[in-house]
Amino acid sequence: MHQNRADMNSAKNTVCLWYDRDAEEAANFYAKTFPNSSVEQVDRAPADYPAGKEGDAILVHFNVMGIPCIGLNGGPTFKHCEAFSFQVLTEDQEETDRYWNAIVGNGGEESMCGWCKDKWGVSWQITPRALVESLADPDRDASKRVFEAMMEMQKIDIAKIEAARKG
Repeated sequence: MHQNRADMNSAKNTVCLWYDRDAEEAANFYAKTFPNSSVEQVDRAPADYPAGKEGDAILVHFNVMGIPCIGLNGGPTFKHCEAFSFQVLTEDQEETDRYWNAIVGNGGEESMCGWCKDKWGVSWQITPRALVESLADPDRDASKRVFEAMMEMQKIDIAKIEAARKG
């Protein structure tokens, strides 16, 4: 479902992500990669300015899996960090692999425990439902085994998580 521009402007809470100059490229990647994601509008500079030219994308209104976002092309002053991440809940290994491989395979980088960064530095947690449920297992020994298995992984391997849970 696409939001129209009026809906995005009236959202009480919108995530604003600062990019150097690549907000439009990032938004197009997210729209292509994740369901219920789209680029809604690109606001372009009406005239030349110190860091760019007339027509350059300044603000990109988009959503990622239904979350309204604004990409601000603000220059190189600020960088993304792990203090903010999108967490994507996946249902199976195929979906986990698809999102992980899309992000990492498009110039991103792997991290630990299901975290990766896209090529623009935005952090993503690709989190299988099986991991969430296993970590919440009321059997503390099972959840401890799952936690220890997860701590050794980059991309989450659901079969290994399930095996750790069983002991």
